Amino acid sequence: MSSLFPALTDAPGARAALRFGPRSLTYAQLAAAAGAVGARVRGEGRVAVWATPELETAVGVVGVLLAGAAAVPLNPRSGDKELAHILTDSAPSLVLAAPGDELPPALDGLKRIDVDVEARGDAPVAASPADGDPALVVYTSGTTGPPKGAVLPRRALATTLDALADAWRWTGEDVLTHGLPLFHVHGLVLGVLGPLRRGGSVRHLGRFTTQGVTDELNGGATMLFGVPTMYHRIAEALPGDPELAKALAGARLLVSGSAALPLHDHERITAATGRRVIERYGMTETLMNTSVRADGEARAGTVGVPLPGVELRLVEEDGTPITALDGETVGEIQVRGPNLFTEYLNRPDATASAFTADGFFRTGDMAVRDADGSVRIVGRKATDLIKSGGYKIGAGEIENALLEHPGVREAAVTGEPDADLGERIIAWIVPADPQSPPGAEELADHVARRLAPHKRPRAVRLLGALPRNDMGKIMKRALPRR
Repeated sequence: MSSLFPALTDAPGARAALRFGPRSLTYAQLAAAAGAVGARVRGEGRVAVWATPELETAVGVVGVLLAGAAAVPLNPRSGDKELAHILTDSAPSLVLAAPGDELPPALDGLKRIDVDVEARGDAPVAASPADGDPALVVYTSGTTGPPKGAVLPRRALATTLDALADAWRWTGEDVLTHGLPLFHVHGLVLGVLGPLRRGGSVRHLGRFTTQGVTDELNGGATMLFGVPTMYHRIAEALPGDPELAKALAGARLLVSGSAALPLHDHERITAATGRRVIERYGMTETLMNTSVRADGEARAGTVGVPLPGVELRLVEEDGTPITALDGETVGEIQVRGPNLFTEYLNRPDATASAFTADGFFRTGDMAVRDADGSVRIVGRKATDLIKSGGYKIGAGEIENALLEHPGVREAAVTGEPDADLGERIIAWIVPADPQSPPGAEELADHVARRLAPHKRPRAVRLLGALPRNDMGKIMKRALPRR
């Protein structure tokens, strides 16, 4: 298989490749440092990487991939139990870390190699890795049990990044900035390996701040990647920060992912900057499936059309394909293509049940498709599909409607058993003004006017904040049970 990073040898050696705060590497320096790592891990199967938001993580992962091995990124915030499970399951032969990093006791038994970003070495000659060979083992969030290790082959990385280059007109002239963690595919694959495959550069913010975004976009960065929590903070800051508005207005591409970006944040950003945030849709197991194209219409609520090489269909509960492009018929998203993972490590039964007989991956995400083929996700099958009064209702569209109400700061929607309706719709609200929250009837009427009467919440429950994970996704299973 051709190199994942042709720019390591083809790009001008003095071109900037990576910058983390004040520390940076050119392509020549990255090739040398990653080559030194690769020479030390050549012949290994799986290599753990202590994935802090630092240069060492990027150099370590690139070095592992140059050597033809598989990297297992570890979340530095993982608890002892989760970390022990991941290490037992993936059985890495060693761990890469930045010099001076204090590793938890769970890693005591592993050989440690400190990544020296100033080291010099030639790229290792790997044993001609095939496109199906493992590149990364990334562990899922584990909301329904211990995290599962999704084995991502080299072809998945290459095809996803090349498909995004096509959709976003992504070139070596682009400079990406973001503050995403490097133990997820969003921050690591898209946010670090993506620029390096194109021959461009990445400027990592370390910790996300709106001032950091302003400085980088006004200082030459052309693209911003973020999650909804980040864009919400941007939207909140824009009215009093003209420099931030100027920075966003000058960016070539603003991309949000990992969860749906609420409509009111879309609108506030567009009103202040004249720019639309585009959304894309992917998963750990599939990398990227769809995206709004750079030359397409960035409509709030849509994650665009399938990327080149990705087959996507919606199906009924019995597996019957849905052909309607009416923006109303809800079905589960299933995908097939070279972007998919190959297996859940050590979980053959889970792997088998994740795929249909004809090779489509069951995503568990529910969506509708508009007349132009664009996909609009309405929620997860397990937590966001509500069956009420004979209707199949996606929680996501109700959440967006609630967020249009000026009295609502945050919203989540779930279903709970109801003797008459089967399930009734429950709205969990963080009010804009806790001293004067909107009433249940007011919110129900608000939703009914925008969507349909059968989609109105039957009960409203107030919270001080919604439970969220590291990527800003609402954890509905953590909402109080009644």
